[in-house]
Amino acid sequence: MLARTGEELLELCDKHNISLSEYAIRCEVEEKGSTREKVIEKMRKNLKVMKDAAKAGTEKEVYSLSGLIGGDGHRLNNYAKNKKTLTGRATNIAMAMALASSEVNASMGKIVACPTAGSCGILPAVILAAGEVLELSEDEMINGLLAASAVGMIIGMNATLSGAEGGCQAECGSASAMGAAAVVELMCGTPKMSLDAGSIILQNVLGLVCDPVAGLVEIPCAKRNAQGAITALCTADMVMAGVEAKIPFDDAVEAMYKVGKSLPSALRETAMGGVAATKEGLRLKEKVFGKNNE
Repeated sequence: MLARTGEELLELCDKHNISLSEYAIRCEVEEKGSTREKVIEKMRKNLKVMKDAAKAGTEKEVYSLSGLIGGDGHRLNNYAKNKKTLTGRATNIAMAMALASSEVNASMGKIVACPTAGSCGILPAVILAAGEVLELSEDEMINGLLAASAVGMIIGMNATLSGAEGGCQAECGSASAMGAAAVVELMCGTPKMSLDAGSIILQNVLGLVCDPVAGLVEIPCAKRNAQGAITALCTADMVMAGVEAKIPFDDAVEAMYKVGKSLPSALRETAMGGVAATKEGLRLKEKVFGKNNE
């Protein structure tokens, strides 16, 4: 029952009266010859790794091996706990956990690449923040991850999840789209509403370049994870309020892929453009690798 487009995905969900998460389970069982129980338990292990990474980087300061980033997840978590915030606890803890996961990744810690290591903080932050605010059970959060995977599969089959191929819109953009779609399901939205959320995200990140300073997945990547997480949460609320995407999910995916392909190589993970090529970006590269490193 593998769907290759968002339209086919919606048709299958409607035909069998199932959610995105249920589709993902059935698809995995059918395609991999697994069992429902094994699929769920595998996702439970992924959720634990996500929780551990978010906890590690929020409860203490974690620094990357290069020293370029670190401690921001901890700082933001303390701010969310001890200060009156402008945007509320949900967005602040989401940002903190997204930063934390990115910092754990850059410190060579264990993360879940979902869909990539460079965007590893977005989906965990979205699911865990929604889990706290909506008072979800672990099984419900697992369903959120499964729903996200259904959306990620469609993007992967029709576009790209790689920054080197499609810019950061393909990495952080896809992760944010997956997260927004997942939260919509967790808030009892329909599969169509989930894909609307994914479409809105992709429309708003078109052209986002991949420009890692010194070629490392740290600057500006970590903060893009934080922004991607809160964008996903805000978009879920937007859709649950009745806002529609207008541009179908498949069209948004196609547009993202075409825009990514049109980006010059300097803006696709080569660290030759964007903030990586600024005066400070080059100074930081020299600080990490030395003056004569090319």
